[in-house]
Amino acid sequence: MNDVIPNGVWPTMITPFTDSNSIDYAILERMVDWYIDRGVAGLFAVCQSSEMWVMSLEERLELASFVVKKAAGRVPVMASGHIADQIAGQIDELQQLADTGIQALVLVSNRLAEHDESDDVFKSNLDRILDALPPSMPLGFYECPYPYKRLLSPALMQHCEQTERVYFLKDTSCEIEDMRAKMAAVNGRLKIFNANAATLYESLKIGISGYSGVMANFHPELYVWGVEHYRQGGELVEEAFDMMGFASLVERQLYPVNAKYHMQLEGVPLQLFTRVTDPKRLSSSERMEIEQLHRVVSRLTQRLYKT
Repeated sequence: MNDVIPNGVWPTMITPFTDSNSIDYAILERMVDWYIDRGVAGLFAVCQSSEMWVMSLEERLELASFVVKKAAGRVPVMASGHIADQIAGQIDELQQLADTGIQALVLVSNRLAEHDESDDVFKSNLDRILDALPPSMPLGFYECPYPYKRLLSPALMQHCEQTERVYFLKDTSCEIEDMRAKMAAVNGRLKIFNANAATLYESLKIGISGYSGVMANFHPELYVWGVEHYRQGGELVEEAFDMMGFASLVERQLYPVNAKYHMQLEGVPLQLFTRVTDPKRLSSSERMEIEQLHRVVSRLTQRLYKT
């Protein structure tokens, strides 16, 4: 079953919008090809980077269905998108998302319990969700930072694995020791993907299954190379992972506008419109930084793929 979720790079996809604030599906089709052409293992189609919190349920369903259709079996597609506050509403959202054709359904960890509620509440709500969803649908968890970050404890990881329904976690702890503890709590059935670039190299060494983070919207091919070659070690591998960590500082810019600008430099003609911030806030100096990043990483990846 876990072959549905192959090791490697799973971009948290950004969503292109038109000047009328609707999803630009013509550009999204080109984006799907852009990701796949760069060797990603799969696509995370509805997530925080996709701006799911400011989408209607209809849009979330259409987005997931469209990416599945355009991926056309070349890579598997997962989606999240349950944003309701009440579990009953989330179950309705998740049931409809499960019917979009996705290969895996992602549960947002902070939706199952409030920040001041215990893991017992989390487990109870997970049981309700599992009872309502088709048992054949592979499930995963996403430690989404918004509206608050709820990290899964090792005990919760063990509980999730024991359900025999949960197959992966998108970890956002950014801490090697946290990931190590989670790895020790499971028996390999539940894969962990790291969302943090700086810790990726060390996390791969301890058995993390790959990368699923925002920087795969900038240069996924760099991460693909890193995940495939980290075992060989040496200066070139270290240089590649050093670049990943250093380049990820750009996340502190105006994301996802900066990712959209970078994708323009890659030849994908999406506009910078977004529902979460004003793209005019991306300053001329920040644009220059993105252009410099694009040139530096392009030169590095050319060297990497020649070796």
